[in-house]
Order: sequence, then structure tokens, then C-alpha cells
Amino acid sequence: MKKITTWLWFETEAEGAARFYASVFRNTQLGDIVRAPGGGEPHTHEGQVLTAAVTIEGHTFVCLNGGPHPGAQRSDSVSFQIQCRDQVEVDEYWNKLTVDGGQEVQCGWVKDKYGFSWQIVPEILLRLTADPDREKAARVNAAMMKMIKLDIAALEAAAKG
Repeated sequence: MKKITTWLWFETEAEGAARFYASVFRNTQLGDIVRAPGGGEPHTHEGQVLTAAVTIEGHTFVCLNGGPHPGAQRSDSVSFQIQCRDQVEVDEYWNKLTVDGGQEVQCGWVKDKYGFSWQIVPEILLRLTADPDREKAARVNAAMMKMIKLDIAALEAAAKG
């Protein structure tokens, strides 16, 4: 049993979102889809999807059809980081998460078509910005701040000066 599960609130798109996320990531398993029984809440009907689970890289997300709710607004104060091995992987996740209405933001961030924020970060960025040579780290950080999608070759060039 996992101690922590992330729940994502949707008005009515929970099943579609779970299937979308399952299509984006490689190490993914679509989980249970829970449907409303008959005689339930007044705003639900029999068979309506209540929740749809998806496990991505061992982390379970449950997509909840919670209906409209003013407190369920999306915010950049919560985001999901994807650490990528190389530029091919950065490009792959970037393209998959910005499809069908997703938005490019900046500094490696995108919003998917549901409005959730993702940071698509090459592993090398974390090493370069933590380099003991603080001037090198500052150059890399300055280069990153000018980027939309992160470009590993440009980050490495900034590190070299």
C-alpha cells in the first residue's frame, strides 16, 4: 500500500485524462475506473465515471470527476517534474504534453490540455546548476531563464562559457 496518492480534480474528464497520461509516459499502468452505482448522488447517473487511476513510474494519480468547483482552479504553485535523460526524451514529453491545447510556458514548463503544470527537465540541468563553480552555474541558469523548451546543447555551451 502506498502512503501518498496524488488526486487530480476534473469536472467530467477523469477517464480521458487518465488515458491521456497513460499514453504520454512509458512506464505506465491504467488502473481502476470507478463508476457510479444506481441511486447515487443527485448529480450523478448510473455508470458515470467517478474516478480513473493511472500509475506513472510507480506514482499513482487518481483523476476525480468532482464537477465544477470554484476551489478546483489550476495553479502553478503545484507542478510535476519529469527528469529526462537526453534531448530526445525532453522533446518527446514536450510534444506529448503540449498536444491538443497544451501550452508552452518557459524555463522547461508546459501546461497540459487539462491545465496541469509540468517541468520537463534534463538531468544535466540539475548537475550544472549545482556545480561548485558558481560562475558556471550562473551562466547555465541565465541561459535556462531565456529558454522556453530546455535545450541541452545550449545549456552545455553556457556552462563552457
